[in-house]
Amino acid sequence: MKKTVTTLADGRELIYYDSVDTVRDAVDHRPLDPVSTSSEIRRDPLLGDAVAIASHRQARTYHPPADACPLCPTRDGRVGEIPDGDYDVAVFENRFPSLAGDSGRCEVVCFTSDHDASFADLTEEQAALVLAAWTDRTAELAALDQVTQVFCFENRGAEIGVTLGHPHGQIYGYPFVTPRTELMLRSAARHREETGRNLFDDVVAREEEDGSRVVLATDHWTAFVPYAAHWPYEVHLYPRRRVPDLRELGEEARTEFPQVYLELLRRFDRIFGPGEPPTPYISAWHQAPFGVPGREDFALHLELFTIRRTSGKLKFLAGSESGMSVFINDVPPEAAAQRLREVASK
Repeated sequence: MKKTVTTLADGRELIYYDSVDTVRDAVDHRPLDPVSTSSEIRRDPLLGDAVAIASHRQARTYHPPADACPLCPTRDGRVGEIPDGDYDVAVFENRFPSLAGDSGRCEVVCFTSDHDASFADLTEEQAALVLAAWTDRTAELAALDQVTQVFCFENRGAEIGVTLGHPHGQIYGYPFVTPRTELMLRSAARHREETGRNLFDDVVAREEEDGSRVVLATDHWTAFVPYAAHWPYEVHLYPRRRVPDLRELGEEARTEFPQVYLELLRRFDRIFGPGEPPTPYISAWHQAPFGVPGREDFALHLELFTIRRTSGKLKFLAGSESGMSVFINDVPPEAAAQRLREVASK
């Protein structure tokens, strides 16, 4: 992998990740004003969680036509965020960040220069380069004083709320431990105190022993629908050797990841049968926060889920979910796992 760091016209950082030794010297000539953000973190005194107030995001780009996509390369008269005429993987600071300055950092990850592709269309070599970029960005953001936790994720599909159709994801560098991670750390600490064992190890072992919710298992990865899945189709992917974050993922697991992950994504697109539109999903890496008690007990894992519950119908977070944080799942996890096993790519 070759990494090239440069800047955009307004001073934001842009990083190219290439699989070969490519020269990246294109200059961003756009007449951009300096980025002005109003990101603010506010604490909810009742729940104890944090909310990012970011009014500048109201002006962000919203469903532009394909020929005006800001994530496409700069060529054929089209000028975007990436000044080069082609790229493998590109990462840049978000122009409309939810978190900025002392409140953290937000980055955009462009998986490919092909506007009409999806992550599932990538080759294993391309997917490996994305993994390398995620890992490198985790390491770089971990060195920032204002970042406590790094979250790499992809939102896919208009149903999820995606406003740019180009295949891309995001990376958030939070200045605090997120509420979901705090709950996991708390549960892991209680499990360690009560049993002397690691909670994540026991969860994976339970799924492997039961087998009914395992979607696929390889030498270095295990993918399963969790026993108490929140979403209609939800898969958790764990490396067999527990590590706290992407930086510590072993080479064998790193090598095998593209094959496993691409297989899962392709199965997701087959869930609802031929002729159905691409399955909307969220793909989320859960990594241990930095400098907190229990970090070494945390297990890096990826959670992949869709809000589509059946053909033409979405799972909405209505009264119980949004008002009380109590999920109601219409698809039994065992049935979801069976369906994901049935639609294995040939």
